[in-house]
Amino acid sequence: MTIFDDREKAFEAKYRMDQETQFKINVRRDKLLGLWAAEKLGLEGDAAKAYALSVVDAEFTEPDHDASHKVVRDFAAQGVAVDEKTVQRELQLLHEVAREQIVAEYRK
Repeated sequence: MTIFDDREKAFEAKYRMDQETQFKINVRRDKLLGLWAAEKLGLEGDAAKAYALSVVDAEFTEPDHDASHKVVRDFAAQGVAVDEKTVQRELQLLHEVAREQIVAEYRK
């Protein structure tokens, strides 16, 4: 193996790790969004946890929609007065929280 082969493998490993980390951050962000939304919907305990998981699942099962769209639709269906802009702002805040949590977990 040459030095270039070693560098290529190192770059590939870093890319894989970066992609895995971003995936974990996005899943954590969506779960946190689901818990935030569950509170607004008046859900507690296991119902709140189940709702949060359904928000995470929306990223993978709903074509052309994501977690924030699910939350906005659910708010509208339940008559919760929270608009899309507020949900997007919360999503951005929770992205940073999720990133900090995941990075902290890697440091342990």
